[in-house]
Amino acid sequence: MLKPVQRYELLRRLGQTYPYARSELRFRDPFELLVAVVLSAQATDVSVNKATARLFPVANTPGALLQLGEEGLKPYIGTIGLYNSKARNLIALCRKLIDEHGGRVPSDREVLRKLPGVGWKTASVVANVAFGAPTIAVDTHIFRIASRTGLAPGKTPDAVSRLLERITPPEFARDAHHWLILHGRYVCKARKPECWRCVIAGLCRFQPQTPAPTDGDRRPAARISRRSAARKRPSPARNKSAPVPR
Repeated sequence: MLKPVQRYELLRRLGQTYPYARSELRFRDPFELLVAVVLSAQATDVSVNKATARLFPVANTPGALLQLGEEGLKPYIGTIGLYNSKARNLIALCRKLIDEHGGRVPSDREVLRKLPGVGWKTASVVANVAFGAPTIAVDTHIFRIASRTGLAPGKTPDAVSRLLERITPPEFARDAHHWLILHGRYVCKARKPECWRCVIAGLCRFQPQTPAPTDGDRRPAARISRRSAARKRPSPARNKSAPVPR
């Protein structure tokens, strides 16, 4: 495991590389984010965005989704894996939001976890992105990077998430999740990490590091544009929950 000074430098470098990093899911409020994250389990952000682009103009509140119903929801999300169980969970989730939370999305991770179809990862994403909580959700990219680099090794994603939240410096806690995802998605890839253009290669424990390709492509890690990075991320809610029209 990396030493504290190494962990700090690793995160500092990622923060400089991805200064405008944000979720690549498209949403306008906490409820749309919650729906999108539930749909994203074992699916790509691209496929979820395509589905929600059709769904949200028709139903983007708990009441509207309940009115649509499970069978009415399925045609909108049928291109996403596990859509049958996701449709069932989303309808049950909407009913619970209305019955127990006044149609509002709670900001507390433990309360979010009690909603149908919402686990530790989903609750962590919503708490962080919608409400600015210093939670670090761990997907396949972050799980891979945490082990490869020695940043936060662990046997399960939830264990890595808890470790990252404990060791991440406070000034990096809110954005570390996004930095690590983007770095794993575009540089520290699963099959062949692009170590030759990695800004944290000098700190990484992964060996042997991948050499540069023969064509001499040494592009720096891609920066995220200000416009695309800022898209669809709401300001953190000041209250413990955010209102959503019923």
